[in-house]
Amino acid sequence: MKRISFFLFGILACVSAFAQVDQGRDLSKYADDKFSEDDKYTVTEPYQTVTVAQPKSKKIKNVIFMIGDGMGLEQVSVAWTLNGGHLNLDNFPVTGFSRTYCVDKLVTDSCAGGTALAIGKKTLYGYIGQDAEGNPGFSLLHEAQRKGMKTGLAVTCRINDATPADFALHSPDRHLEAEIAAQYVDSGVDFISGGGRQFWDEREDGRNLINEMKAKGYTFVDNDEDLRKATGERLLGLYGPLDLDPVLDRGPILEDSAMKAIEMLDNKKGFFLMIEGSQIDDWCHRQKVGYMAEEFFDFDKTIGKVLEWAAKDGHTLVIVTADHATGGLTLIDGSLEDRSVSVHFSTKGHNGIMVPVFAYGPHADEFVGAYENSELAEKIRKLMK
Repeated sequence: MKRISFFLFGILACVSAFAQVDQGRDLSKYADDKFSEDDKYTVTEPYQTVTVAQPKSKKIKNVIFMIGDGMGLEQVSVAWTLNGGHLNLDNFPVTGFSRTYCVDKLVTDSCAGGTALAIGKKTLYGYIGQDAEGNPGFSLLHEAQRKGMKTGLAVTCRINDATPADFALHSPDRHLEAEIAAQYVDSGVDFISGGGRQFWDEREDGRNLINEMKAKGYTFVDNDEDLRKATGERLLGLYGPLDLDPVLDRGPILEDSAMKAIEMLDNKKGFFLMIEGSQIDDWCHRQKVGYMAEEFFDFDKTIGKVLEWAAKDGHTLVIVTADHATGGLTLIDGSLEDRSVSVHFSTKGHNGIMVPVFAYGPHADEFVGAYENSELAEKIRKLMK
C-alpha cells in the first residue's frame, strides 16, 4: 500500500506542477534570465532612452493614446529602478492622476476601466464600450472617425479583448469573444494589430473574418517581417491564436506596429491611435516581476519611438496612462546602481489606487491634477474638436 500511495502522490504532484505552468506561452528565451525567483529581478543590460523637447505648437492634429494595462506607480518605479533610473516616460512635461473605480465596484476591471477612458463615462464592471445603462458608447475613436480622421489599435493581447474593444466595439460581456471579434468587420478601424486569430478564422459559425476584411481592402499580416513590409491604406495584423507570446519571444511587434500604424494613418486630417502594453497586467496577475518588467520595457521603448515621431511632427498629443493597477505591487528592496529589485505582490487581482497620467504635445498642460478616468477622455475629446 505504501508503494501505491507514494506512486499516486508522485502522479498528483506532477499533475499539480504541470497545471501551474501556463501552457499557452512559449517561455524558452527566459530560461537564462533567472526568473525562478518571481519576486526579484536584475537587469544586466539597460536600454537607451530618448530625449525630446516639448513642441511649441498649440494645434492638435493627431492623438496617440497609450495605455499600460495594470500600470500603477509601483510598476513605473520598479521599471525605472531596473533600467538604472531612466525611462522614456521621463520626457513627459506634464503629469496627473486618474481615479479608476467603476460604477458598481471600487476596484475596476479592464472592461469598465478601459470604457471610461474610451467613452468618457464610468460604467459597470464587465461592460465593454457601453454606459451603465447598456447603451453603446461614442468613443474617442468614434469621434475621430466622425471628424474624418483615420483610426488604429495596436495591442499585445487578443484584439477582441477588453481595452481595444472598449474603443471600437460594444458588449455586456468580455467572454462573448467571437461576437466581439465579428464587430470589427464593420467597425471602420483602419489599422488593427494584436492577437486572437482563432476568433477570426476558426469560428463555430463558419465565417472567415480575415477573408471578409481582405474583401474590404485590408492588408493581412501574421508576422513581424510582413508587418514591416506591409503597404496599403488599411491593415489587419494577427500574430497568435490568443494573446501574443512574452516579449522576449515575440520581439518588437508592439514597436513595429506603432510605427507602421503612424506611417499608414498619417494624413492631412489627422489620426487617432490607441496603443496598449497589454501584458504588464498579465504578469502582475501571475506575480512574476521579471516578466512584468520586460513587458513594461517593451511599452516604454514603444513610447520612445512615438515621442521621437511626435517631436518631429509637432502637432501630436501623446497621452500615457493605465486602466487600473494590478498585483498590489510594492518595491521593498533593490539597488539603483545594480539595477535590481525585490518586490512583494499583495494580490493576484487588481488594486484600486489612482494611476498616473503623462501628457506630451499641444495642450499637455490640460492634464495636470487629479480627476476621474472618465474626465481624462472628456479632456481629450474637447481638444479633438
